[in-house]
Amino acid sequence: MDTSYPREDPRAPTPRKADGAHTALTLGAPRPPPRDHLIWSVFSTLYLNLCCLGFLALAYSIKARDQKVAGDLEAARRLGSKAKCYNILATMWALVPPLLLLALVVTGALHLSRLAKGSAAFFSTKFDDSDYD
Repeated sequence: MDTSYPREDPRAPTPRKADGAHTALTLGAPRPPPRDHLIWSVFSTLYLNLCCLGFLALAYSIKARDQKVAGDLEAARRLGSKAKCYNILATMWALVPPLLLLALVVTGALHLSRLAKGSAAFFSTKFDDSDYD
């Protein structure tokens, strides 16, 4: 059973122009379908959701997918781009602070080890008994 719309009779002749001319439509290079970044947005929402950036990315990803299904590819590209930006912000917001903290811990440990080497000489000096009189 054919449920396509509009219903046409496949045996009907195709309409032609009276003078027999054909219409040619030139198309540019086909653009790839817009990306909605839904998987990345779900990951950002579940694991990297600082300041609700992951949730915003998920909302824009779902909107982009809805527009893609509806056939509005330009709106889907625009919303997918916003989702990508929010995903990047969520990822950076979640990964940069721990990396900075790790760098501070490492540099602090190196600084303390240098201080410990300098103060070890002070604690290893031996004093004479006459110094305490």
